[in-house]
Amino acid sequence: MTGWLDGRTALVIGAGSGIGRAVVDAFLAEGAQVAALERDAAKVKALAQAHPQVPAVTGDAATRAANDEAVATATGAFGRLDVLVSCVGIFDYYRSIEDLDADVIDAAFDETFHVNVKSMLHSVKAALPAMKASGQGAVVLTESSSAYYPGRGGVLYLASKFAVRGLVTALAHDLAPEVRVNGVAPGGTLNTDLRGLVSLGAAGRSLGDTPGRAAEMAARVPLQVALSAEDMAWSYVYLASGRARGITGTTVHPDGGAGVSAAKKRS
Repeated sequence: MTGWLDGRTALVIGAGSGIGRAVVDAFLAEGAQVAALERDAAKVKALAQAHPQVPAVTGDAATRAANDEAVATATGAFGRLDVLVSCVGIFDYYRSIEDLDADVIDAAFDETFHVNVKSMLHSVKAALPAMKASGQGAVVLTESSSAYYPGRGGVLYLASKFAVRGLVTALAHDLAPEVRVNGVAPGGTLNTDLRGLVSLGAAGRSLGDTPGRAAEMAARVPLQVALSAEDMAWSYVYLASGRARGITGTTVHPDGGAGVSAAKKRS
């Protein structure tokens, strides 16, 4: 432990698996006190078994009630809240507009933006008074490389992650100087449990279960690496720490150099 987050308290939304769980582990290792919100009761149970010191709420992050309860749980346990991280997301499995039936657009749009965007608005709103009071408030929202390079998600997922880019910009402007707001835009991530949409019949499908995923991920980026959730978590540690106290409204890209690859294709 190097203590990058010594003395800080954090609430991680979507903490039960993938990047969210890795963020919990990394924050604890760096000295933070951590609370969690997770929709899946089985994942909450597993988190409690691994980290009994982490108070965890079972609830839907896209609702006001669950976020209010999670913030109250965090501040009740630790007396303050300094950092909010949201790792909530749902995936459309690369559906282009041509592959999206007109009769499911309404339901699929509502589901995607309900989870990927509205959840973050509710989380920030619930946590804002406590983070302002802390004097070192920091928000880290999970974007995606899909919001920067086409082909990494379908039309709905990409659009929703563009919306999260917008949240980072707008919130960083509105909440300065009391609260910093930044994003992390992961590329493909090993062992993610990113699920598909109910409205598209893919709720039982997990992106992390895709056959040959590690080799495919490594082959498509210049660094030729298949990054894990644990690799991604360190970007969140940095942005939540005092070492990033002069940074707001920006995004870190742990994506194996996808931007370099995109630039080479244009040249």
